[in-house]
Amino acid sequence: MRTTIYPLCGRLGRFRGTLLAVALLAPPAWAQEDRLARLEQQLAAQQERIAQLEAMVARQAEMMQGQGHAPPVAPPTPVTPANTAALPAPTTSASPQLAVATPAASPDAFRIPGLDVSGDMRVRQEWNFVDGRDRARTAVRARVRATYAVNDRFALGTQIATGDPDDPNSTDVTLGNFVDDFQVSLDQAWIRYHSGGLTAYAGKFPQVFQRTDMLWDGDVSPQGVAAVYSAPLGGGAKLDARGIWFVIDEAAVARDSDMLGGQLALSVPLGSAVKAGLTGSYYHYRLGSVAGAEAGDFRGNLLAGGRYLSDFHLIEGIGTLGWTGPSERWPVTFTAVYVRNLGAAVPGDTAFNLELAAGRTAKPGDWRIAYNFSEVEVDAVLAAFSHDNIDLSTNYRLHGLGLAYVPAPNLQLDLLWYHYRPLDAAYAGALAPSDWLDRIRLAFLVSF
Repeated sequence: MRTTIYPLCGRLGRFRGTLLAVALLAPPAWAQEDRLARLEQQLAAQQERIAQLEAMVARQAEMMQGQGHAPPVAPPTPVTPANTAALPAPTTSASPQLAVATPAASPDAFRIPGLDVSGDMRVRQEWNFVDGRDRARTAVRARVRATYAVNDRFALGTQIATGDPDDPNSTDVTLGNFVDDFQVSLDQAWIRYHSGGLTAYAGKFPQVFQRTDMLWDGDVSPQGVAAVYSAPLGGGAKLDARGIWFVIDEAAVARDSDMLGGQLALSVPLGSAVKAGLTGSYYHYRLGSVAGAEAGDFRGNLLAGGRYLSDFHLIEGIGTLGWTGPSERWPVTFTAVYVRNLGAAVPGDTAFNLELAAGRTAKPGDWRIAYNFSEVEVDAVLAAFSHDNIDLSTNYRLHGLGLAYVPAPNLQLDLLWYHYRPLDAAYAGALAPSDWLDRIRLAFLVSF
């Protein structure tokens, strides 16, 4: 652009001077007025063209300045008798200040196509009421996750979270220890394939099953491979099929520990305001190696010789019934869950949970209230992956009451109360089987 515009500007200036000279030297008086009129028209056209070219040069300089390049030096304006009076007086400043307009950065300039980043942070205060040893503690959880769409079928994902990397069912960090820094680890790393109704994962990925905390804590991220296939059945009904091969403990000399699981989930509308769901699952654990297990992985299950006493071949049924309620902000849901361990070595092989909830937590001003009652026998579930909401991972009877409120976008307040006691005195340990325990949690959650 510069090599073309600047010579052209010079030629145009010389041509303008030539036209003026011709006009002054025209000898015939009778033709002078016509020739001057034509020359003035041509001069006006050339002036307009020069102004256009100078504007183009200015725009080019502005664009190059915004891209970090030095702007081109504008060509000098041809000096003619008509514009000499407009020339500025010479300056003697040793460092003239140039006013350069810097365009504001667009938010899209920082966005990478295909990359989605989100996360959350929770601060929670907890009070435990036990005879003779009441305790209060503050816990923090922070998570950041990213998903990158390679193309319309493949995506990559990661999640970084606080918490003990050896604890699969908690990412909380208790404040204390003389202000020691938090532990942070790579909680998820996966590849996802999606085509039509099929979605498949490989790596360490988010939970793919429909679940409740009684069997699967929300912080557990399985590792291995999993697949989900969804098929519409017409009339608003849908069938989901899910399968997983879950690597639990890899061993060099013994048999690996893993799990094969499958789930079928059917949802059917029963009218314009009522929807029902039925889910059946089977989880077949093969716990050949427990070398990678710690005390927190065994938790409430029975042990024999440093190993699990029972096998864990779990069948689970989940039934849900939902009603849109008196308004869209107050849907009502009832959920019933039943689990039985077909591989239990003791009679304590059964668990159930009932929950009634009303409301939602989707928009500012929303409220949700929920009550649940559950009983979990000692070897009914694999304690390594069940919830850590209370001190007892198995062998408990529990009443739970929860209240949630959304004060503003991306903010949520939760108040939870757990009232519980040991279920079977034979496995109560140091706890008095007839004494009820209480835990209250107040949490503030911010997400982005």
